[in-house]
Amino acid sequence: MSSHVILCLNSGSSSLKFALYRIGQGEELLLAQGSAELNDGQITRLWIHSAHEKVEKTGSEISSASTPLYALAVELKRLRLPHPDAVGHRLVHGGPHHAAPERITDTLFNELGSLIPFAPLHLPDEIAGIEAVTSNFPSLPQVACFDTAFHRSMPEVAQRFALPRALRDEGIRRYGFHGISYEYIVRTLGANLPPRLIIAHLGNGASMAAVKDGNPLDTTMGFTPTGGFMMGTRSGDLDPGIILYLLNQKHFDAHKLTDLVNHQSGLIGISGVSDMRTLLERRDTAPDASLAVQMFCYQLRKQIGAFTAALGGLDLLVFTGGIGEKAAPVRWDACNGLEYLGINLERERNDTNADTISADNSQCLVRVIPANEDLMIARHTRELVFPGQ
Repeated sequence: MSSHVILCLNSGSSSLKFALYRIGQGEELLLAQGSAELNDGQITRLWIHSAHEKVEKTGSEISSASTPLYALAVELKRLRLPHPDAVGHRLVHGGPHHAAPERITDTLFNELGSLIPFAPLHLPDEIAGIEAVTSNFPSLPQVACFDTAFHRSMPEVAQRFALPRALRDEGIRRYGFHGISYEYIVRTLGANLPPRLIIAHLGNGASMAAVKDGNPLDTTMGFTPTGGFMMGTRSGDLDPGIILYLLNQKHFDAHKLTDLVNHQSGLIGISGVSDMRTLLERRDTAPDASLAVQMFCYQLRKQIGAFTAALGGLDLLVFTGGIGEKAAPVRWDACNGLEYLGINLERERNDTNADTISADNSQCLVRVIPANEDLMIARHTRELVFPGQ
């Protein structure tokens, strides 16, 4: 089996994140990773970490004429890293008809534009990333990996909103997100995958998924990544009447509502701070920071209970994502009081972010598994572009 070099891209309005992998012959080797950080379309910082060198450039060190992809390509070549054989893109939304990663063709590319209303904050930049690769490296095959794909086989009772069928037929349903992360966790568990699993992907964007017998059963995020429990700057689920009140009584328009629920709410709305590490440092002296942490953990605890009910019990709880992997106090507070579900954490294991953080007498195993969405994208890209090789 031959090996191939795969470039994984995550394109956003404020950054172009990347990872370069060599996959094949029994190896999955990370060659380099990094990001081009942007402000008003201009690169303000470029960093790359490889096995042999770390590069960081800022301001005048970066050509003002460089596009993020071109600047990245120049540095990869200077570092003598291999040219990619294919490119995999993370796309936040696949709409109702894309339930698996797909090779990017002209037909698919044209269809992606019609999906922008489903994810107007993300898809335009991600589509621009595909265009940039096509313009600079037209011969490189490209693959789209949809963050919604993992959840598309959820039962209808979990996908449907209590709205008229006509709206459902137009695509208004629960899609769920962070699917690439959830798929990575499921694959990583492999033969150790239990019948009843909850995965909590906790970062600035956060969600939870219930997995039964290896299949998605339910998830917290809904039609957009704004739904579910509160996040760094996102509100999570709201009473629809709040939106109607803001429209009718406070004369909010769509732009103001979008800014409110996506950028001014969640942890930052409660405390003025969106970073969980900072909130944990301040919670003993700042009441608003304490309340924000308490609310976040309370909502996590409620959701674990709800999904345990949906699963009919719980065998394994996995924490992943930046907060899930590193914020031991959040894991402890979220699980505190769930002993009746068989969840018992061991303090020292949790404080040291061990792989297994549950106590030996815990009926439910609790683990911390680092997220690796880039590797999942690299795997999919290689499988689609070079099948059987």
